[in-house]
Amino acid sequence: MADACCGSEAAEKASCCNDRSRLIESSGSKDCCRSKGTAKAEMCCNDPGTMATKDASSCFDQTRAENGPTQSRLVTEAGERLTYHIYGMDCPSCAMSIEKGLSQLENIEAVKVNYNTAKLQLVSKDRLSFERVEHVIQKLGYRIEPLKQHTNVRTYDIEGMDCGSCATSIEKHLQTLPSVRSVSVNFSTGKMKIDHESHVEEVISEVAKLGYKASLLSKMSPRKDETLAKNSAATKMLISTGILIILGLVSAYISLPKPLANLLYAATIIMVGYKPFKSAYFAIKSRSIDMNVLMSAAALGAVIIGQWLEGATVVWLFALGTALQNRSIAHTRNSIRNLMTVAPAEAWIKAGSQMIKKPVEEVSIGDILIVKPGEKIPLDGVIVQGESSVNQAPITGESIPVDKGIHDHVFAGTVNESGALDIQVTKLVEDTTLARIIHLVEEAQEQKAPTQAFVDRFARVYTPVVFIIALCVMVLPPLFIGNWGNWFYKGLELLVIACPCALVISTPVAIVSALGNAAKNGVLIKGGTFLEKAGAINAIAFDKTGTLTAGEPKVSEVKLAEASEIELLSIALTLETRSTHPIAKAIVDFVKDKGIAPQSGTLFKTIVGKGVQATINGQVYYAGNRRLFEDLDIPVNDRYAEAQGLKQKGRTVVFIGTGHKLMGIIAVADTIRPTTIKTLSQLRQVGVGQLAMLTGDNEETAQFIAQEAQISRYFAELLPEDKVKAIKQLQHEGYNVAMVGDGINDAPALATADLGIAMGGAGTDTAMETADSVLMADNLEKLPHMIQLSRKALSIIKQNIWFSLIIKAIALMLIFPGWLTLWLAVLSDTGAAIIVILNAMRLLK
Repeated sequence: MADACCGSEAAEKASCCNDRSRLIESSGSKDCCRSKGTAKAEMCCNDPGTMATKDASSCFDQTRAENGPTQSRLVTEAGERLTYHIYGMDCPSCAMSIEKGLSQLENIEAVKVNYNTAKLQLVSKDRLSFERVEHVIQKLGYRIEPLKQHTNVRTYDIEGMDCGSCATSIEKHLQTLPSVRSVSVNFSTGKMKIDHESHVEEVISEVAKLGYKASLLSKMSPRKDETLAKNSAATKMLISTGILIILGLVSAYISLPKPLANLLYAATIIMVGYKPFKSAYFAIKSRSIDMNVLMSAAALGAVIIGQWLEGATVVWLFALGTALQNRSIAHTRNSIRNLMTVAPAEAWIKAGSQMIKKPVEEVSIGDILIVKPGEKIPLDGVIVQGESSVNQAPITGESIPVDKGIHDHVFAGTVNESGALDIQVTKLVEDTTLARIIHLVEEAQEQKAPTQAFVDRFARVYTPVVFIIALCVMVLPPLFIGNWGNWFYKGLELLVIACPCALVISTPVAIVSALGNAAKNGVLIKGGTFLEKAGAINAIAFDKTGTLTAGEPKVSEVKLAEASEIELLSIALTLETRSTHPIAKAIVDFVKDKGIAPQSGTLFKTIVGKGVQATINGQVYYAGNRRLFEDLDIPVNDRYAEAQGLKQKGRTVVFIGTGHKLMGIIAVADTIRPTTIKTLSQLRQVGVGQLAMLTGDNEETAQFIAQEAQISRYFAELLPEDKVKAIKQLQHEGYNVAMVGDGINDAPALATADLGIAMGGAGTDTAMETADSVLMADNLEKLPHMIQLSRKALSIIKQNIWFSLIIKAIALMLIFPGWLTLWLAVLSDTGAAIIVILNAMRLLK
């Protein structure tokens, strides 16, 4: 029997069934369907936030169900992640407020608000309605809207593309299909994103018509038919090679009948040329001129004028060059794809007293992973039991394992070196730091650098212009001076030279190689644009705290006045133990390390801007700055000179005393990172001439830290807007400026600089999202590598472009004297492309 639902009496009732895949209008009521539940029908009302019984399902929005690919979901199932857009946030603290507000809702398993993208991601332990979420958001003063989910956008791997024109041909052909809304093929990554209503098999079939292999992107290993296809292609190549070799040997000793020789040449052309001929047909059909069209035209033209050997050689050389290019490009693309295999596909989960092996996709936030020594960590999490050294090289590029203990964060794909670890999962498999790295690098590969965009524009003009010239050469001269066969042959040579394959491929392969190298070494560069910018950097500005320095103050000196060291430190520990200030924490850690116990204190009080106080054994004690003790009329003049000396050394001075006397002072300093001086020296060696430090500290502290870090230029007492002015000043002086900071506090300066570089990306999602490039480790060691790699990439790109243009120019000059043969023209094109690729692949090492 159906249960009635609560809410307005006028609410329209609807019976629910187990199948949630459809919505049926009948007799004024709606059949709301559930994916899970009992066979018994439940009554639900229009209000998704109301339920009659614990078994009743909330209704969900189907307002756009008739439109097919987009729909808004207003109910989240248990363990399901939904994304919403938040309107009205004007600073990162707004995002924190929303996270805290939503965390108080029952059944919330995880909540994440990204201020930069204005997106909210929710994971619930049980079913949760949109209205409950919306109510909390509205109370906080913001507006929420579910993001539309494009369910029919799929990603495919495309095999066989060897230049950008192949990608263009696939796009143009698929755009002619009525079931395809949009399609984008990226040559650099070998991926196709397509929004279509047709079956996957139909898309794969249409791509196959063009001579390429499409497969729906998945984590599964290559299927057997892919291996068979590759073996088949290799077999054809071997047979055709054998035929040409036999013909060459036989013709050297005996004269074969011409019909028989031509028949063997034809067999070679058909076996090896079937794929490019088929691709050319569909390319022409979709009004695209790619290398398959040009090579097919050249081969068939050679046959028409009776040059069967030339035609067979053209097809064979083209197929050989294409195979070598595909092999090389696949190796380059795998520089990123291999990252996907870093993290294990399964994980051992603690379930009570037992251990269960699960696929990582089925592991939830809060589950406890068991990771034995020598095993890879499958998901991001926090250590709840055990200690070990963890090799973080796959994420941060650090060569030395990092010691980890309870409460420390670990990342998917890193290796547990020694002790057994119990790790509480903090991120789902698609949200791990490793997954984000792969996603960001693949996105970066899809973005065209300025040089690549220029080359593509040049190629779009060059190819049709030379194609038209080739046709004119074939037709016009014979009309006036005769010799049709000779001019037709020259036109065929021009057709081959019209293919700008080496030129077009020169930039993207170099960029993909460089981005892959950087990612494997713990550096994320967000695209070819920023890679080129990094190569042009000649000045770098560093934030001081947390960048040049460790960002963790430590006690450097203790000066006694009217107390013993143990008494002074015990009082200091008691006073500072309840404070959250970084300086207080440094003092507490220092005293605890010495094994000194605190005393019993009461009436703790914070004196804003000056320090703290507490009553210990009936006596009021104070810890704070000089102003605090001057206000208390406690003489500190005898210690003032000493305190000033410490201040000039970059120390922060804390005075300790009672209402009547000064007991001593404790100096706290933010120390220079051990790697800072070495890194700055390496940057100078790679040609970065101007190094500057930006800090909010006073002049004396800034000067001392600059001297210690061996930086000749610094800007002190800066507010965030002042850091922007400092960056602009360096730019006005003619420098290409990079800014290195933590990605949050230095956001304005990072945005103003020609290149923004965030540190510690492995620990902060914000840094990974906002900066132009990210150093995954929390140190500067990889910065010289990034600059050097970028400069080498720019150098190789220039080499490739000039080499491609010079080869084309030489080939063009050799045509009209008659020194260039058709097979030499093909060899110059495919050979140049292979050389360009191999040159670019040097960036992988």
